[in-house]
Amino acid sequence: MTNQRKSLVIGNGESRAWFVPKNFKMSKDVVTWGCNAIYRDSYVDVLVAVDYAMQQEIYDSGYCLENPEWPEQGICYFSNWSIIPASIADMMFLGYNIPETFIHRSKNRTDQCVITGKDPSTVQEKIETAILMNPHLDMDDLKLKMEKDIGIWITYVEKNDIVIKINYPIGWSAGNTALHLACQSSTVDYLRGRNVKKEVYVLGFDLGSYEEPLNNIYKGTDNYLPATAKGFNQENWYNQMQAVFKEFPHIKFYLVDSTVKIKRDNVSHITKNELCEALELVKMPWHYGTGYMATQKRTIQFK
Repeated sequence: MTNQRKSLVIGNGESRAWFVPKNFKMSKDVVTWGCNAIYRDSYVDVLVAVDYAMQQEIYDSGYCLENPEWPEQGICYFSNWSIIPASIADMMFLGYNIPETFIHRSKNRTDQCVITGKDPSTVQEKIETAILMNPHLDMDDLKLKMEKDIGIWITYVEKNDIVIKINYPIGWSAGNTALHLACQSSTVDYLRGRNVKKEVYVLGFDLGSYEEPLNNIYKGTDNYLPATAKGFNQENWYNQMQAVFKEFPHIKFYLVDSTVKIKRDNVSHITKNELCEALELVKMPWHYGTGYMATQKRTIQFK
């Protein structure tokens, strides 16, 4: 994968609602990187998840294992993914009065597992601190976001899965984590002195704001905030993106239909049509009732 010249990093902002990877053919030298619930709609070469609940959902779906439903999926990158003997999970709660509603176990039981989560006993204190520091915010919305994914998530794992632990970055958004990992992958040739031009295309990184509704095509679905939630302060997202652009000056980045304009020598802004041309994206029309993807193809144009 490190020999690929182009990467397409796909966020879940509403600006990319037109694009589902499995519905398109593209140049063979493109590696697709997706985040979180994109797996529900399509396989990608690399799937990145940093939220505990989403990681367990993905694992329970079978996507992390060899599965005929996803014959072309690649690998998964999960954060805080440390495998331990499952017996530890059974012993660690002895002496603790943790309500079962806060303990989330995956469907299948094996002899190994990953334990992650957010301590419910400390959440209220953190909420109160956040309210004191941000008195201008909507308190109900703030509480809703901070209470997301409360509890302990025990995911039982198979020995032959395709999950790789993320070593860096940690604590970033899923989209920017995927962006950084794509650049790490693209840097091997550069560090070895190979003069290989690398390009990273960024789609669906909408960078919404707190004053607007939540911008995510999966909002209101399992393991996401409700559709009524407000957006997030874009400062952290913006700073993480800028850190990536600065760290990898040898990579050329293309932001697709981005509302945030970034002025750097290695960053350009392009349209959907320009993305389709650069990656040779061709939509495959679906023949309803036949159960297969048509061999005829057409070039997609956007107005």
